[in-house]
Amino acid sequence: MDAVVQRVRTPWTKKSRGGPEAARRNAAPTVFLLPPGLSSALHEVAMEEADSFEPRMQVRDLSAPGMILREVNGLLRVDPPEVTMLGMPRRNRRPPAVRLAPGQWLQWLINYRFVGRCDGAWSYQLKTFNIFFGSAAPDVFLGIPIRRVDERGALR
Repeated sequence: MDAVVQRVRTPWTKKSRGGPEAARRNAAPTVFLLPPGLSSALHEVAMEEADSFEPRMQVRDLSAPGMILREVNGLLRVDPPEVTMLGMPRRNRRPPAVRLAPGQWLQWLINYRFVGRCDGAWSYQLKTFNIFFGSAAPDVFLGIPIRRVDERGALR
């Protein structure tokens, strides 16, 4: 299977819920250029609050992208991202799988709110999955996806 997944993870705390810090967080991109020559790989991008949401990137193998990908009858079947049982909002009903033809890409967004075990402080996270079926050019995710699934919920 020839697929490229770009997983963009943006966690934050109460510090970035409002004001200039929230503006900085909201301005963080959900797509990035890929390293050249990437094929069947996971491109991870993390933008941490402690680093002023500056992107940190690494390339890993596609063994654990955070979702199930499989090729079925010449199409890439993308099942919904794995969800944590510790995060809110609860997702009792999930969207169906998406099928991509070669050369197509999908963007899937999902967010969470977590409660700290020790202090009860809330933290938040946005995960964006950009998935391309085939060998991807570095700028593949800078265009418009064939499909966008938005599972972001109200985080309060």
